[in-house]
Amino acid sequence: MSRAELNTSRDRVPPAASNALTAKAAKSTVGNAILVHKRQKGNPILDHVKGVPWEYNSDIIVDYQVGSTAGLLYLSLKYHHLHPQYIFTRFEKLGRNYDIRILLILCDVTEHQNSIRELTKACLLNGVTVVVAWSAEEAGQYLATYKLYEFKSHQLIKERVDADYQSVLRAVLTTVRGVNKTDVMTLKTNFGSFSNVVHATTEDMQLCPGFGPTKVRRLREAFNKPFYSTGQKPLGINNDMVRLGVPMEAESSSTNTQSTQEIGRRDSPRPGLEADRSCRYSSPEWDIEHSSAQTKPKDDAELSLELNPSDEDMPPDL
Repeated sequence: MSRAELNTSRDRVPPAASNALTAKAAKSTVGNAILVHKRQKGNPILDHVKGVPWEYNSDIIVDYQVGSTAGLLYLSLKYHHLHPQYIFTRFEKLGRNYDIRILLILCDVTEHQNSIRELTKACLLNGVTVVVAWSAEEAGQYLATYKLYEFKSHQLIKERVDADYQSVLRAVLTTVRGVNKTDVMTLKTNFGSFSNVVHATTEDMQLCPGFGPTKVRRLREAFNKPFYSTGQKPLGINNDMVRLGVPMEAESSSTNTQSTQEIGRRDSPRPGLEADRSCRYSSPEWDIEHSSAQTKPKDDAELSLELNPSDEDMPPDL
């Protein structure tokens, strides 16, 4: 078979088989190298890809394939201003072919705010991550970093907290605003354990160096406030108790007593809370007599119920 016949037979491959061959070819070359589409030949960012090999591959649908499931599109804002529909066409061709879809934007123009805002909206709608580089060197570093971290675990960027008691105590107490590591050591020295800190009184905390009224109040609020969201509350919690900051234990112990007194409180105004509010009067009583039989309308107030009135009854045309 001649070479021309071989080329003709390749052109007759069905689309499904062609896509399968394309995916197989792209996957077979995925390794330690970044796959670069031939349309990116001559791009200056390739000169700044350090520490990672790269090779050309025209079978991929993205500009750079930095992993088996990560594809990257490259866009210069200067080119985007000349061809604004180009990137949207690329989004349509990209579809959902990669789990991680990235748009690497090179900001090489002065007026870039509106363009980046519009591109960000388009990426949100298409499930694409936006990365903005301000130089060709920075863009090349992004390419190399994505490839180097292809198989890295998320534990690298996760906050590391030691498992010992001192580290856990410090991590918990420093979440309160204004409490630093020195304050944690002061509390541990004076009270010994986290349980003793929680049950310590306000007077005992204020005796510690570095603890003023504000810091003590924040700690007490963190220990005593109920755990529920703004729009919800657990059953049995009174609005007045929550507003006044009464602990849940005190409210639960006095539930029976308050339930008998609450009816009287609703009718009697409270001097502190009701002073600035306008007085609400009771609604007037209805003077309509309820009767099961419908009263017959008077003769002088009869209503015409004709559905099709005659022309004589119609008002004259104005």
